Amino acid sequence: MSVLPFDKRDGFIWMNGVMLPWADAKLHVLSHGLHYASSVFEGERAYGGQIFKSREHSERFKNSARLLDFEIPYSVEELDRVKQQVIDANKLSECYVRPIAWRGSEMMAVAAQNATINVAIATWDWPSMFDMATKMNGIRLDIADYRRPDPLTAPCNSKAAGLYMICTISKHAAERKGYADAMMLDWLGRVAECTGANIFFTLNGVIHTPIADCFLNGITRQTVIELAKRRGIEVVERRIMPDELDGFEECFICGTGAEVTPVSEIGPYRFTPSAVSRALIEDYAAEVQPKQKAA
Repeated sequence: MSVLPFDKRDGFIWMNGVMLPWADAKLHVLSHGLHYASSVFEGERAYGGQIFKSREHSERFKNSARLLDFEIPYSVEELDRVKQQVIDANKLSECYVRPIAWRGSEMMAVAAQNATINVAIATWDWPSMFDMATKMNGIRLDIADYRRPDPLTAPCNSKAAGLYMICTISKHAAERKGYADAMMLDWLGRVAECTGANIFFTLNGVIHTPIADCFLNGITRQTVIELAKRRGIEVVERRIMPDELDGFEECFICGTGAEVTPVSEIGPYRFTPSAVSRALIEDYAAEVQPKQKAA
């Protein structure tokens, strides 16, 4: 399938306070963010032209930067307003939203305290990835070789570009084997997450999910936990060892891109997407729709 390269698209990207034609949104090859991964980003999604949990994403965006020792020079309110302006400028409704911030080209060394902090926001069309029938077949996951790092070795609570290097490697390896994605273990060999989504399992009507201490406690993850509890489903956040996977009934992943997507296979382990997965797919689809304001 041919995909139009992202630097060849039309539209507008907001960058450092200016709404630019898409092709004019550029950075220098000696930008610190490119060489030293001093960059943070967000992955957000708009439904009906409105971003789901925009404020939560903007707050995490600013916190991610602070964890990398820089400050995004815009308030949460300003970021929320500009994201909506970018959606409107591009005349989009069902779309993905990508804010990104990075250190510029004023300094080229490990230390870059005086580098300018650049901020850009782009958006592009992205409808739902699967229909219900396709989703309920479940996707197949490999088990990644790389592991999520010890929280004492990396800023794991930051959505930092550098932390995704091993995710890209792991997803490429999985796709070469015919899998859709890969499940990653943590630094002690316990179940962690997928390369860009959190993971859940069910057993006897109870949902089990790994403790988010070496990976992001995703905004979608938090939403799914809330939705499950609304249904009266118990959610247990705990350490999960790989040898437990053989005993679980259902498995599903969640994230901005994946939304809620059931899993049928993780390496040698098999799962049957069923009632819990279906209920949470439906609940999440209803939750993300723009709420009508009272008259």
